[in-house]
Amino acid sequence: MFWVTAATSRPDFRLWVRFSDGVEGEVPLGDYLRGSEWPIARALLDPALFASLRVDLDTVVWPNGFDLAPEFLRARLLATA
Repeated sequence: MFWVTAATSRPDFRLWVRFSDGVEGEVPLGDYLRGSEWPIARALLDPALFASLRVDLDTVVWPNGFDLAPEFLRARLLATA
């Protein structure tokens, strides 16, 4: 089991994350957000909202209530490595 221990927003809707086991890197989220069927996810296409993320408990969350599971983030990170 692993969880997100740190995260920061990067340009072009990328997210730098570090996991509890030391794995870290950038996760591209632009395509995911643009293609999402959920308005709460598409709202993160506002750069200011996207940048307002924080790590809460074990993953990344945004003030509008959207969050992404650590497993989802890790899978996307490893797919781009």
